[in-house]
Formats: sequence, structure tokens, C-alpha cells
Amino acid sequence: MLGLILALAASVSWGLSDYLGGVKSRVVPLLTLIAVSQLAGLALTATIAGATGSYPDTRTAVYAALGGAAGVVAVGAFYRGMAIGRISIVAPVSATGVVLPVAVGLTQGEKPGSLALVGIALALVGVILASAESEPGESPGLARGVPLALAAAVGFGVFFLLVAKASEHHQALAASFVLRLTTVPLVLIVLLLTRQPLRIPPRNLRWLVLLGVLDSGANTLYALATDHGLLSLVSVLSSLYPLTTVLLAQALLREHVSRHQKVGIVAALAGVALISAS
Repeated sequence: MLGLILALAASVSWGLSDYLGGVKSRVVPLLTLIAVSQLAGLALTATIAGATGSYPDTRTAVYAALGGAAGVVAVGAFYRGMAIGRISIVAPVSATGVVLPVAVGLTQGEKPGSLALVGIALALVGVILASAESEPGESPGLARGVPLALAAAVGFGVFFLLVAKASEHHQALAASFVLRLTTVPLVLIVLLLTRQPLRIPPRNLRWLVLLGVLDSGANTLYALATDHGLLSLVSVLSSLYPLTTVLLAQALLREHVSRHQKVGIVAALAGVALISAS
């Protein structure tokens, strides 16, 4: 049960950070947004690792570094997708990457109960239903930003797998630190190569720091969850972050949410209930 609670907490934290990232990516240069948020996340994870004496072994460091690389590419595609498309569409599409860790968990012999399997199916169907949107009066189709969201989905799927591997043997806190220790230099190198200055409007700095804290906090919660629950269940619950993001986008940005998208949200919530009850 602890693993499921941690996974749900991770999904809420990711959902909040993704909403912030989507909104701020429209007013702050993408690389600047990622660099500042990653630096804030590094400060958080370094503090936690130092306070708890959590230091990675070689295996954890390798898997976490690879996961960090996959994650930063996915985040870049994700934020760019939200900058040019609707947050309430791009976020659910990106969550389809959870298919990868679910499939791997099942092939490795994990055996969730029948209720949990139904819950997984409902949650996945809910995300898919929420992913296709159209303007009122138009025929359904791929919404703007969806190709980038699909690219992000692949990156997030790989990220989920690698972080789960890195977090084995009670290495979750160390893995979270290595994640950020990997992504920060990568982003700074890209900034140097592209010669893009860090232009941060003062009124947005606190939001970028909060974004980084929420994102890295979610990474840490997910890493801990994989150490206390089945990957096939934990990854699904963690990937429900679009529910928070979509609801915020609808409530605060007044983004249009179609009937089938609302059905998808309800299906995903029902899936969470079944997984939690299993």
C-alpha cells in the first residue's frame, strides 16, 4: 500500500509541475526554464541525499544517469509541446509511455490481481481517450503538439524503467540525486552550444524554482514507490499526472475539454480506485 500512496503523491506533484511548466514555457525560453528548474531540483535532491547519507553505488549511478538523460529529452519535448498546443491534450498523450514499464513488469513475472489488471486497463484507456481533441465543430484528430507529446511519451517510458532499476536495493534517494546531477550539466552544455543566455524575468524565477522542486520531488517519490510496490502498478499510478494538469488547465486557463476527454478522466480515476483496492 505504501508504494501506491507514494506513486499517487508523485503523480500529483508531477501534475502540478507540468501545469506550471506548460504555462511558463509560453513566456520563458525553453532552455532557460529547464536549466533553472533542474538547478533547483539538484539543490533539493543534493540536500536530501546529504542529510540521509544516501550515496549511489556504481550500478545505481549508471542507470540513474541514463534515466536522467532520457528524462531531460522527454521534458524538453513535453514542455515544447505544451507551449505550442493545449496543455490539457499534450499532458495525457505523454502519459501513454507508461505502457513500456507495465509491459516490462508483466514480462518479468509480476502478477497483479484481477482488479488491478482491470484498473490498469481503465487507466490506460482513460489517458488515450483524453489524448484526442478537436475544436468545437471540427472532426476529431491529432491535436497540435501531439507529435511532441508522443516523443515525450517514449522518453518518459524509458525514464520510468531506468529509474526503477536505479532505485532497487533501497537506492531511491541516491538515484534521484544522480538524475539531477546528470541533467543539469547536459542542459548547461546545450545552452553553451546554442549560445542562448539565461533570460529570466524576475517575476518568474520563484515559479521556475517551485517547478524544479515539484518535479524532483515527484522523481524521488516515484523512485521510493518502485522500491515498495510492483512496477506494473506503481508506474500506472505515477503516470496519472495528466489528471491534475488537465483539471488545472480547465479551471484556470478555461481550456476546452470535450465529452470524450471527460470520460477519459473518469475512467482513469476509476482505474486508480481499482488498483488501490487490489
